[in-house]
Amino acid sequence: MIRVGTAPADFGDWTELHALLAEVFGPNEGRTDPRSSLLHLTPGDLGCKVVSEVLILAHDGERLVGCAFCAPKTDCLYLGRIVVAPSHRRHGLPHWMLTAVDDIARARGLTGLCLQAGVGLTENHATFAAPGFRRAGTEAHPGFDRPTSVIFRCPVPSART
Repeated sequence: MIRVGTAPADFGDWTELHALLAEVFGPNEGRTDPRSSLLHLTPGDLGCKVVSEVLILAHDGERLVGCAFCAPKTDCLYLGRIVVAPSHRRHGLPHWMLTAVDDIARARGLTGLCLQAGVGLTENHATFAAPGFRRAGTEAHPGFDRPTSVIFRCPVPSART
């Protein structure tokens, strides 16, 4: 049975979470410039992120199969590190994770969601378009004179159908 929700206050399996992120982001190594900041994160760093960000977890039984970090920005709830284990793709898990994110945004009075994806990760761009995210611009990482990521935005729906 799959469960999706905010990580409990006593969550501490940062090694398992780090392994899931590495499994999903690893195949993209070399496809983005600059390299993913995930490569610099340790399991301990992930534990520190929850001080300022909300962690959404998806479990199938006891196995961690998805996650997303989110943090309020001025006008939107920013989503980062959205992942679904390869074994659990195409089963609607992102829909349930986004439903949890929508609830967080509404509770904080935010009307939009935003996220970024590397310019070269076009399959991710298509994936984000499916639940209603639209391209809203580009951004260049410090030290780059060209866009390195695409910004996507989506209004928070009253309910996901």
